[in-house]
Order: sequence, then structure tokens, then C-alpha cells
Amino acid sequence: MTILGSGSIVFAFVQRDLIDEYNIMVNPVFLGGLQVYIPRHKDRLHLELLQTKTFKSGNVLLQYQFVK
Repeated sequence: MTILGSGSIVFAFVQRDLIDEYNIMVNPVFLGGLQVYIPRHKDRLHLELLQTKTFKSGNVLLQYQFVK
């Protein structure tokens, strides 16, 4: 399943221990005035970096696995 742009849904899944892997796309664009809401998690998530991929556009894909 892929979730795009919804911190609240991701947070609900994290609370229920439903996420095994995170794929984070970094897009180096400054938007300005953007307000982002990501709820605070009580515990630190332990993630292991599996791989990275850099695209011609300058975007970077970071693939992490959740470590239990």
C-alpha cells in the first residue's frame, strides 16, 4: 500500500504496528508557507536503511525497514 501526503494516516498505522517498510522520496523543492502536521510518536522508530536511489531530477528515494 502506498500513502501519499497524509501524516495522520501514517501515524495511525504506526500506532497499530502496521508498517514494515518506509519508502521516502525527497524532492528538493522549496514550497514556502506550507504547514505540515505530523503527530508526535511516543517512542523513537528504529529504522534500518536498506537502499537509496538517486534520480536525474535530483530526487532521492530512501528505503527503510522497520526494526522490531
